[in-house]
Amino acid sequence: MTGQAALLIAAFLLTVLICAKPLGKMLAYLIRDQALPGCRGIEKGLFSLCGIRRVGMTFRHYLLAIGLFNALGFGVLMAVLVFQQRLPLNPQHFPGLSWDLAFNTAISFVTNTNWQAYAGETTISYFSSMVGLTVQNFLSAATGMAVLFALIRGFIWHNTAYLGNAWRDLLRITLFILLPIALLMALFFISQGVIQTLQGYLPVTSLEGVTQTLPLGPVASLESIKLLGTNGGGFFNANSAHPFENPTALTNFVQMVLIFLIPAALCFAFGEVTNHSRHARALLWTMSLIFIFAVIAVMVAEVNGNPHFALAGGDSVMNWEGKESRFGLLASSLYTVVTTAASCGAVVAMHDSLTAMGGLVPLWLMQIGEVIF
Repeated sequence: MTGQAALLIAAFLLTVLICAKPLGKMLAYLIRDQALPGCRGIEKGLFSLCGIRRVGMTFRHYLLAIGLFNALGFGVLMAVLVFQQRLPLNPQHFPGLSWDLAFNTAISFVTNTNWQAYAGETTISYFSSMVGLTVQNFLSAATGMAVLFALIRGFIWHNTAYLGNAWRDLLRITLFILLPIALLMALFFISQGVIQTLQGYLPVTSLEGVTQTLPLGPVASLESIKLLGTNGGGFFNANSAHPFENPTALTNFVQMVLIFLIPAALCFAFGEVTNHSRHARALLWTMSLIFIFAVIAVMVAEVNGNPHFALAGGDSVMNWEGKESRFGLLASSLYTVVTTAASCGAVVAMHDSLTAMGGLVPLWLMQIGEVIF
C-alpha cells in the first residue's frame, strides 16, 4: 500500500504541474493587463458593448468596483432563491427559500465559501442552481483572481498608482479562463456519466420492488466550475460522494486536479510577470511539501486505523468509516487533504469520521485558512 500511496500522490502532483504551467502563461497576460493571443478583437468588441473604458483604477476605485459588483451579485442571488417558486425550471415545484436561509446561502456563494445549510436535491430548483449558484461560482472565483491580479501588480508596477481595471479583469477571467475550461470539463464529466438534464425527478422501482424518486438536474455544468473555482457546494447533499456528481475513479482524479489547477497556475504566472522563475518554484515547493506531509499523515492514520476494531472482532483495523468505498481509502484521504488545502468544499469522505490524527490534518488546514494551494 505504501507504493500505491506514493504513486497516487506523485501522479496527482505531476498532472497538476504539467497542466498548470501553460495556464500560468495565459494568466500572466491578464496580470500584465494584456489581451490573450488571438482575443484582442473579441475583447475590444466586448469592452465597447459593456462600456468598459481602458482606464486604470487606483486601489480605492478597484475596491469600490469589486465591492459593488459583489453586492449586486448578492442581491440578485438572494432574490432568485427567495422567489424561485415563481421562476421557470422548477419541475419539482420547490418553494422559495426563507429569507434567512436565502441570506445565508447568498452570502456563502458570493464569498466563495459555498457553505450549504440545506440538501440540494430537496431545496434548490434548476433555475436557482444554474442562474443563481452556478453563476456565482464563476463570479466569486473571478473576484478572488482579480484581487490577486491587483495585488501582484502592486509588486511589479512601481511607477504608477493604478492597479488595472476591475471590470476588464473580471470579464477576461470569466470569459477567457474560467468559462472555456469549465465547458470542456463539463463535457468530459458528461462523457463519464455525470448527469446534465432539465428533466424532472424520475420515479423508479428498485430490484427489491421499492419505489423511489431519482433526483436529476444540470449537475455537470455546476460540477466543473465548483471544482475549477475551488468553490465546493454540491448539487446533491452527498456532494462529490454522489455517483451522479462523481461516477468514476477518473472523474475523482480529475476533480482533485481541477481544485489545484488555478492555484498552481497562479504561481507560474507570478514567476512569469516578475521575471523570477525561482519565486514560482519557491512557492510551489513550499506548498507541495506541506501538502505531501499532510497527505501522508492522513493516509497513515487511516490505514493504521483503530486497534480497538480488532479487539471488537473486526477483520481489519483500517478506518473505512465515512470513506468513499468506490475509490478506496487512499484516494479518499488524498481528496480530504486536497479540498481542505485549497479552500474547496467538495468532499468524498466524511471528515468527522476520520481518526483523531487523520482528522487533525484537515482541521489544521482549515484553521490556517486553507491557504496551502
